[in-house]
Amino acid sequence: MTELKPLVLSLDAMGGDHAPEIVVKGAALAREKLPQASFLLFGDEKRLKPLVDAQPSLAGYVDIRHTDQMVKSTDKPSNALRNGRKSSMRLAIDAVKSGDADAAVSAGNTGALMAMAMFGLRTLPGIDRPAICTELPNLNGTSCMLDLGANVECDADNLVQFAVMGEVFARTVMGRDKPSIGLLNVGVEELKGRDEVKLAAQMLTETNLPVKFHGFVEGDDITRGTVDVIVTDGYTGNIALKTMEGMGTMLVSFFRDAFKSSLMAKLGYLLASGAMKRLSKRVDPRLYNGAVLLGLNGIVVKSHGGTDELGFANAIGVAADMAANGFMEKIKEDFETMRQDEKA
Repeated sequence: MTELKPLVLSLDAMGGDHAPEIVVKGAALAREKLPQASFLLFGDEKRLKPLVDAQPSLAGYVDIRHTDQMVKSTDKPSNALRNGRKSSMRLAIDAVKSGDADAAVSAGNTGALMAMAMFGLRTLPGIDRPAICTELPNLNGTSCMLDLGANVECDADNLVQFAVMGEVFARTVMGRDKPSIGLLNVGVEELKGRDEVKLAAQMLTETNLPVKFHGFVEGDDITRGTVDVIVTDGYTGNIALKTMEGMGTMLVSFFRDAFKSSLMAKLGYLLASGAMKRLSKRVDPRLYNGAVLLGLNGIVVKSHGGTDELGFANAIGVAADMAANGFMEKIKEDFETMRQDEKA
């Protein structure tokens, strides 16, 4: 049996709506699947120690590093960057920079996390801007989409870089052998779309990188699972993501109301309860929690701020998968190949 390589994950223990409780409980849940993992917890030691002591599975696998500073959800990114040098969020990122941790996870302020991560870790050579990427459910299983809000406006070069980063994510985290890439557009025809999208498609078609470019995809292809990687700008991606999340919540609510409408409907629910539970699990956002800040010189994962311990544990799992499967090494190799192609 192959011995698992130890992983050290740094956690912003004070970030999120329900921190630090869900962070500690999430770490305990994550260790059930990640016996090779240990954690650096950054936050208020007086609050953290009793929570850690209440989780026997964490005994000997947690190092609490005290700070009384934290980034609030209302803090502007510029203020957080300037005044939060000793915050739990910044220290968790700095642990990745120093090599003390293999990856960082935070459920805190997204804008502040992006600003701190960019300042502390910088972007990889060949990448102009980082992008937010996450895995989404579809009819065929799952796919990943980026950017989801980090970059409102993108040129063709940005979109091509996102495509390469998403392809590596699909291989290393999602286990896809040769993931297909699609550019989100208003139609699949070559003449449709903005100039930067059409230029990005041309560049992906002509690249020497071993990527499988499908072409343009439309909004309904996201849920159909037409491709493994969906590439778009942050403005469009964020709207698409929030629309999908809202639609899932609405459909579950409709089903519940329908089953409460009459006595026969309630009896029908009892017969269909197993199927309803499977449906709820399939669309449960906690199981897809963990948006990755791709393009940085280090692994940083953003958990949804309002998630519970199960959702946070899944975000930890994403970070662990990336670290264990050599995401950073693979993405550096692909962008080095891209730079060599540009020079040729």
